[in-house]
Amino acid sequence: MPEPARLTGEALREYCLAKPGAWPDEPWDGDTVAKVGEKIFAFLGAGSVGLKCGANRDEADELVASYPDDVSKMAYIGRSGWNTVQLAGQVPDDEILELVNASYTTVVSKLPRRSRPE
Repeated sequence: MPEPARLTGEALREYCLAKPGAWPDEPWDGDTVAKVGEKIFAFLGAGSVGLKCGANRDEADELVASYPDDVSKMAYIGRSGWNTVQLAGQVPDDEILELVNASYTTVVSKLPRRSRPE
C-alpha cells in the first residue's frame, strides 16, 4: 500500500491562512509568516514551520526531546518557546496541525480584545 501524501509547505500555508483573522506577511525579504492581528503565529517555510510550542523554553523542549531529528529550537526567539518543525519527518501531520492550532490560540489570547478575530 502506498504511503499517504504528507503535509506540504503550501498545504500548511493554506491551513494557517484559513484561520479567522489570519493574513500573510513578508517582514523579511523571502520569509513568509502567518499573522493574526499584528502578531506572528507561524513562520512558513517550504519544508518546515516555526511555531510557538510552549509558554517557555522548558515546555518547548519537550517536543524537541520527542522528535530530536525533526524539531529544533528557533534561532533568536527560541528562548521564548518557539521551535522549528520539519514537515514530512517523524512528527505526524495531525500533530503538526495541532501545534499550529495551539500557536494560533496562544497568540490570539495575547492580543488586545479589540484586535482579536470574531
